[in-house]
Amino acid sequence: MRVSLRGRQGGRRVDLALGLLLAAAVLTGTAANTIGVNWPLDLIQLHAAAALAILLLAPWKYVVIRRGLRRARRGWRTKALSLTLAGFVLITIGSGLLHSTGKVEFVGPLTLMQVHVGAAIGALLAVAAHFLGHAVRPRRADADRRALLRLGVLGAGAAVATAAWDTAAVAGGRRFTGSIAKPSLEVTSWFDDGIPRVDPARWRLRVGVAEFDLDAVRALPHERFTAILDCTSGWYSSQEWSGVRLTALLDAARVPDGGWRSVRARSTTGYARWFGAGTLDDVWLVTAVGGQPLTAGHGFPARIVAPGRRGFWWVKWVTSIQPSARPAWAQSFFPLS
Repeated sequence: MRVSLRGRQGGRRVDLALGLLLAAAVLTGTAANTIGVNWPLDLIQLHAAAALAILLLAPWKYVVIRRGLRRARRGWRTKALSLTLAGFVLITIGSGLLHSTGKVEFVGPLTLMQVHVGAAIGALLAVAAHFLGHAVRPRRADADRRALLRLGVLGAGAAVATAAWDTAAVAGGRRFTGSIAKPSLEVTSWFDDGIPRVDPARWRLRVGVAEFDLDAVRALPHERFTAILDCTSGWYSSQEWSGVRLTALLDAARVPDGGWRSVRARSTTGYARWFGAGTLDDVWLVTAVGGQPLTAGHGFPARIVAPGRRGFWWVKWVTSIQPSARPAWAQSFFPLS
């Protein structure tokens, strides 16, 4: 299907289509990176399809960019911003596609997921600056039958490209979140958290008004269970854990029922997450993995295991579990610090 770019109308429609695809890529990527359960919609497939659709539009966008660069009236800042945006988008898509193959994990000191997310944030900032400079607003004529037909063709092309990429290049162990399978746990920390060295003899866990040392925690009724840790850095691993359910822990600490809506699990680093009162039977405080005590990198002496939630919920180096009147939804869906 031929798309004319001779006038501004064709360029506008390409920009609008790219804007919609970027929004879809951001929404599906953010959702896939935060939701730990498999939805009926395969979010990571939709995320990949949006990225490949952007690549399919790249030849037309190249014409628009080239035409803009040739305009003497357009300032160098606007031209530089357009090229910066194009660079960020290409890095974002390229790093994401490369990560999905499972063959490359690091680019220098950074993981591919860090490059992917960092470039995506850069692209969003560039889009915002681009929009403030010369906004492309939709018009009623942009949704005519021909435009919708073109979008349908683009969607079909993206679906075919996604299926072909998955068949030819994607690692077989990719999860619905896009993460790659790992036989063992990797040591990761949230942003700039270092790995604290906790003295087991001095460590204490505070639950309500009660306090437990490590021996007391290990003496609580532990269960062995299998759970998948799916890290937002792009890997997942299924392991056997040993720990106590938070409901049993609260009972052992004689925390009274009622008057609170969640519990806050807090790390010695200050990092914390809130878990709803009705979910605590499916959240554990664990002291061992794979039949061995936790190591420092994996949260020694105790960490949270929350099956069905992404890795940033699995608070490490836990020092307190406190009832809270704060509802669990009253926290950022993706932690910012």
